[in-house]
Amino acid sequence: MATQSAPVGRRGARPALLVAAALLLAGCQSVPGEQRPDQGEPARPTADAAASAVSFAPLRGTPADAAAMAHPSLAAKIDNHEAARPQIALNRTDLVFEELVEGGITRYVAIWHSDIPDEIGPVRSIRPMDPDIASPFGGIIAYSGGQEQFVEMMMATPLVNVVFDYDDTGLFFRGDERPGPHDVILRSAEAVSRNSSLAPPPPQFAYGSADPLAEPALVATPTSRIDLVFSDARFPAWEWDAAASVWLRSQEGAPDLESSAERVRATNVVTLRVGIDWSYGEVPKTVMIGSGEAWVSVAGRTAHGTWAKDAADTPITLTADDGSPLRLAPGNTWVELVPGEGSATFTP
Repeated sequence: MATQSAPVGRRGARPALLVAAALLLAGCQSVPGEQRPDQGEPARPTADAAASAVSFAPLRGTPADAAAMAHPSLAAKIDNHEAARPQIALNRTDLVFEELVEGGITRYVAIWHSDIPDEIGPVRSIRPMDPDIASPFGGIIAYSGGQEQFVEMMMATPLVNVVFDYDDTGLFFRGDERPGPHDVILRSAEAVSRNSSLAPPPPQFAYGSADPLAEPALVATPTSRIDLVFSDARFPAWEWDAAASVWLRSQEGAPDLESSAERVRATNVVTLRVGIDWSYGEVPKTVMIGSGEAWVSVAGRTAHGTWAKDAADTPITLTADDGSPLRLAPGNTWVELVPGEGSATFTP
C-alpha cells in the first residue's frame, strides 16, 4: 500500500522537467506531450546548464526558476459542501478540476505545484474518476479515504497516496473551527517535502500569449460571464474582470471566497462537456477517457473546440474548431467538467 512517506507502489518515475529557453519557445509551437516515449528520453541538463536555464512552471506556463520547480505536484480532493467553505488556498493552485459527485453537489481535484501552501483543505474522499484526472501529473495525491474499490483504484496508479484514514505521522489534522467531516486539513508543504525526490509534473496544456484567442481563425466571441449548471444544487459562474484580467467565481449566486477572504479567481476557465457513468450506483463517474465539446475562456473571450484524452495517464488535448491547438494564457486554470445533462452559457 502506498503511503505518504515514500513512493511505495509507484510503477516508475517520470523524468525531471528542467526546460531551457529554447525548449520553452519550441513548446509555444506545439502541444505539451507531443513527444512520445518511443522517441527517446530528452537529454538531462548538466548542473551548470540547469543553474542558468530559463524555465517555466509546467502547470501554469509562467516563467519560473528551474530549481524552484524541481519538486512534485500535490493533487488533493477538496470538499465543496457549503459547510466546507471557505476552502484553503484555492487561489494558489495551478489547476482545479470541478466534478459532479452524488447528491448533485461538486468536489474539486486541486493541484498545487508552482506555489505550495503550508496547509490546504478541507480534504475529502476519493471518487472513481479521480485516478483518471490525477494520474497525468504524477507526484502526490491526498484524500481522506473513500469506498474500498475507489481507494484501490487510486492505489493502483503511480501516484504516492497520502490518506487521512491511514496517516499516523501527523500530516493531517482536524480544524477546530470547522464542522466535521468538513474539517480535515493537510500540512501540504510537509507532504511535498517528505516526497521531494519525486519528479515535477509534465506540462498539461499549450500556452500562448496573455490573449491567446485573438487569432481571427479561432472565432472567439467576447464573454463577460460564464454560467454553468452541474445540477439543481450546483450552478457556478465566472465573471470577467477586465481591470484585473481574471475571471471571478460565484457559486449559487453568491461570490465564492477562499479562506484568505479573496474572491476565487482564474486566468483560464476551460469548460468540458463530459459523460457520466452510473455503473457505481449513486456515485457518478465523470468519463475522462474519450472526447467531447470544449470551450476555452481567456482574456474576456471564449473559443469553441473539442477535448480528447486517450488514456488515464495522458493529458487532455484541446483543439479549436479550425484544427489548431487551443492555447491558454500563462496563469492558473479551472477545468469545469460539466455533465451532458447540465449546461454552459457564455454571455457577451
